[in-house]
Amino acid sequence: MTPGSRNLITDIPGLKVGNAQDDHLKSGTTVLTADTPFTASVHVMGGAPGTRETDLLAPDKSVNRVDAIVLSGGSAFGLDACSGVSDALRAEGRGFQVGSAVVPIVPGAILFDLLNGGDKTWTDNPYRALGRAAYLSASDWFDLGSAGAGTGALAAMQKGGLGSASLVLDNGVTVGALVAANPLGSVTTPGDRHFWAAPFEIGDEFGGLGPDPAAGLGQPEPSRKAQAMRPAAPEDGNTTIAIVATDAQLTKPQCHRLAVAAHDGIARAVVPAHTPGDGDLVFGLSTGAKPIDDSDVGLIGHAASLCVSRAIARAVYLATPAKGDRLPCWSVVNDLC
Repeated sequence: MTPGSRNLITDIPGLKVGNAQDDHLKSGTTVLTADTPFTASVHVMGGAPGTRETDLLAPDKSVNRVDAIVLSGGSAFGLDACSGVSDALRAEGRGFQVGSAVVPIVPGAILFDLLNGGDKTWTDNPYRALGRAAYLSASDWFDLGSAGAGTGALAAMQKGGLGSASLVLDNGVTVGALVAANPLGSVTTPGDRHFWAAPFEIGDEFGGLGPDPAAGLGQPEPSRKAQAMRPAAPEDGNTTIAIVATDAQLTKPQCHRLAVAAHDGIARAVVPAHTPGDGDLVFGLSTGAKPIDDSDVGLIGHAASLCVSRAIARAVYLATPAKGDRLPCWSVVNDLC
């Protein structure tokens, strides 16, 4: 398995990603869409998710294809980004046909970034416009780090961000991940230099520093994020939300299994993960371009978990400093900025 040419989820043909953000707000939105509707499901393992239209992604529900998936900052306010995407899709005549009506299917998930130092004194919810702008900017190239839904994300010890990674399997199937990393847990080992995901790094995609040589690393340091967000409780205001995708031809139940397997990637890259105060969630999708054997599904899920781990580390590694930040970015902490 090797990364695709971009090392992005858009190495999967037909997928496009768009970002929109407001640096004054310190928040933003990321939209994944495709040339045609795709099969999708979802699995939630965090205790505090914020979502829209995820119930219809259950394997037993009747809608089999969706038009776009939204990852957004803004907590519950950010769910309105899905409405902006729906507006844009409707204007293009895209959506689920019900008689003469066309209804775009746009599931979404949000992360909490309301206490990150940005100006949240808006009168009108800004996320509908951000969602529309992100959709309209979608292409096969997009920014990582402090961009889109990762603009205001914070990990335990430093800025979070938006990350992506891909793998091409020996059978020609491509797998990719797109992650907005805003976890309660730490993405780096004690000392802030090494990433928990280091054993899965390919080349120097997040610095090439290798695994931490120390032992007994399971006890994380006191969270800078919790201190910066006081008086909020340490368990408030977190979430890692992700999309994993493949061009392998998967059914809706198989997309659900893909999402389940991909959660291993969060647990390998964030310590602790899947806490009661995280809304950890993974969407799994298939463009259906390449027929496969059922025996390939397990390997595709494993590849998705590796992409998620790498994408989380890349999100933090590529985050950049901005005025008014509550936490430093990884490059500043390590004198590499």
